[in-house]
Amino acid sequence: MAAPEERESPTEASQPVMEEEETKTFKDLGVTDVLCEACDQLGWTKPTKIQIEAIPLALQGRDIIGLAETGSGKTGAFALPILNALLETPQRLFALVLTPTRELAFQISEQFEALGSSIGVQSAVIVGGIDSMSQSLALAKKPHIIIATPGRLIDHLENTKGFNLRALKYLVMDEADRILNMDFETEVDKILKVIPRDRKTFLFSATMTKKVQKLQRAALKNPVKCAVSSKYQTVEKLQQYYIFIPSKFKDTYLVYILNELAGNSFMIFCSTCNNTQRTALLLRNLGFTAIPLHGQMSQSKRLGSLNKFKAKARSILLATDVASRGLDIPHVDVVVNFDIPTHSKDYIHRVGRTARAGRSGKAITFVTQYDVELFQRIEHLIGKKLPVFPTQDDEVMMLTERVAEAQRFARMELREHGEKKKRSREDAGDNDDTEGAIGVRNKVAGGKMKKRKGR
Repeated sequence: MAAPEERESPTEASQPVMEEEETKTFKDLGVTDVLCEACDQLGWTKPTKIQIEAIPLALQGRDIIGLAETGSGKTGAFALPILNALLETPQRLFALVLTPTRELAFQISEQFEALGSSIGVQSAVIVGGIDSMSQSLALAKKPHIIIATPGRLIDHLENTKGFNLRALKYLVMDEADRILNMDFETEVDKILKVIPRDRKTFLFSATMTKKVQKLQRAALKNPVKCAVSSKYQTVEKLQQYYIFIPSKFKDTYLVYILNELAGNSFMIFCSTCNNTQRTALLLRNLGFTAIPLHGQMSQSKRLGSLNKFKAKARSILLATDVASRGLDIPHVDVVVNFDIPTHSKDYIHRVGRTARAGRSGKAITFVTQYDVELFQRIEHLIGKKLPVFPTQDDEVMMLTERVAEAQRFARMELREHGEKKKRSREDAGDNDDTEGAIGVRNKVAGGKMKKRKGR
């Protein structure tokens, strides 16, 4: 297989990147004036590394594989060339952006609308968990840009009369590694079959997996690779720590850390929907303003949680890996890995929610007696040994009684919630297309909340 051509591509613009990086502006990269103004209004004063590398090549009409760590400005790297091309040859149903999660789809749509507001760009978000009929109406208006999760897009391509993508000029796969990890391969294959071969394709991914390489062979023509980080890395301004604790005291240590670092805003990552919900209830019982975000919540609730956290009405967001990719919430000060991620690469994405765009931030990972091997893998991946976060164990132990009481209330509330859910099972039947939701549900099905049938 011919490997994608590395960055010594025909462009002169891409050669002296390092020296000129300080002085480059969006205009230097070839972006039109009206879009440069839009960047100014958004506060994008100068392009990021991935934008400096990718935009000139994209404007020349090349297919691109962009590899960059999370929080590095990938959305701008594909949105600006697409809007630039749209200005030159205006047409409806011009570009399709595929993303793995609904929240990311809404965020990309906001960026397209903000960049294209002065030129009247219309976009439509096509994701699960939202009424199909209103989406069909939005598609009937033929927006310029469609941002979609693969499952729901296939649904519309098969069932919405008069909707097709035969005129499509641009295809973007954002977080391509995650799209394929979540087993959207068959959907992606179907989409590739019904869109024109003669199109530009951008593949953006934080990690280059075997599946992404396979997809690249199938979907891209003579692509240029723009890699701004070849090894997995975390941002320099991120302070990373770990705490080694017995698993039965995890809740107590979490409460201790929230007290110690009070005044900051936190994102706490849990491995299952059930644990996310339980921990949120536990913290609320102790007076913290905590809010959950996971794949079993309805779409309106998920957006509600996110918006409350973004607006700083809540200081703690508890989430599954649904929120580990791409979500740009600038004010996150501390990321806590309450449950250690099973895939070390997910660690990079989770801690990338803080220390974004040049700010500093903290990440604290809980390591219990069962997590030592996973933690060693993470240290191996990022190539550094993490320091211990200092804790006063006697102070932590003073919290155990209060935490035990709150745990008891949280379990009772979960049980009540589970009973209610059983009664209204039909309402929860929207097919969740995020976060490999079926797998998560099966995991939770073993718990008290859901013994599905045969009760």
